[in-house]
Amino acid sequence: MFGRSSAFFLTGLCTVVAMGLVGATQSSANNQSSASNQAAMNPPTLTPQASGTTQSLIAVSPVSKRVVWASGRGGTFAVTTNGGATWRSGVVPGAESLQFRDVEGVSDTVAYLLSIGPGSDSRIYKTTDGGTTWTQQFQNQDPSAFFDCFAFWTPTRGIAQSDSVNGQFPVVRTTNGQTWESIAGNEPAALPGESFFASSGTCVATEGKSNAWAVTGGASPSRVLVTRDGGDTWNAYDSPLRGSPSAGLFSVAFRDGQHGMVGGGDLDPAAPPFDQTATSSDGGKTWVVTPQQPGIGTVFGLSYAADAGKARPHGRTVLVTGPGGAAWTPDEGDSWSTLPGVANFWGVAFGSPQTAWLVGTGGRILRVDF
Repeated sequence: MFGRSSAFFLTGLCTVVAMGLVGATQSSANNQSSASNQAAMNPPTLTPQASGTTQSLIAVSPVSKRVVWASGRGGTFAVTTNGGATWRSGVVPGAESLQFRDVEGVSDTVAYLLSIGPGSDSRIYKTTDGGTTWTQQFQNQDPSAFFDCFAFWTPTRGIAQSDSVNGQFPVVRTTNGQTWESIAGNEPAALPGESFFASSGTCVATEGKSNAWAVTGGASPSRVLVTRDGGDTWNAYDSPLRGSPSAGLFSVAFRDGQHGMVGGGDLDPAAPPFDQTATSSDGGKTWVVTPQQPGIGTVFGLSYAADAGKARPHGRTVLVTGPGGAAWTPDEGDSWSTLPGVANFWGVAFGSPQTAWLVGTGGRILRVDF
């Protein structure tokens, strides 16, 4: 249900924003005073960019500091090859009614798109000519399945996650960048009601040659599913962030094989205060709520400062975003600083250790330079 509900709660964005601002933890109210001197003295530069579309953008995938892909509603994609000085947007033919909740940029000419929705609405497309044409590689045939996100180890090796069906998570994997095969049954059995959020395309993350983490909600506890062999086998570990029919983990990222962060929250406007971020230092087996919280309400997406979204050892800077705002930490959650006036951005990713992009409602794109 989470993928299904998260697909359509976006239309009730004002409600979600109100929830996020009210539902943050008590400690997050004091985050500004606890931010480090580094954050206070060196705030990032924020540069709005023109995407060429008014469709809401939900996911973003930098290939480098210059090449970035984004995707969103109305079958829409956007790409820049000059760091965002100009963007070119388009609509995938035949996908005008779909929501592309995830995108994976490979180069200035190659990218993948994942659309969400029940049954056949869940699809994967690929372009090899910069978005001029798109080839449909996968279309879900299970009317009960609902794909939410995907992630890639290499330009031709990736994995896509679906909400649970009859206690099992449908999962598909590609090893050649062309065809997708089912590996359903490899992941642990799903808890009753357990599912994924399709909020920013970051409910699954990859690292190295074969590590991946998928984060769940919809049930208690929220969990992190971990594979070390490219999806052949998985283990499930409990998260300290709230899990319920309206709450769970929305986003996950790892800076190396051991150190990572999850973000999430609760979509219920009447929810009591909740934690939003937690970290792991043992590859996702155990998790600890960060000493301070970002204070933006529910976290839809997060990203470590790294080259094109890949791991950079010892890099502890993280940028998080959601309808209620955006914030960054230079020390993996020991302190946070909010980005002033920034709200309703859903997706975030770094193209270099110094440069990130936020994408959000109304086709808005914001470049963030540290």
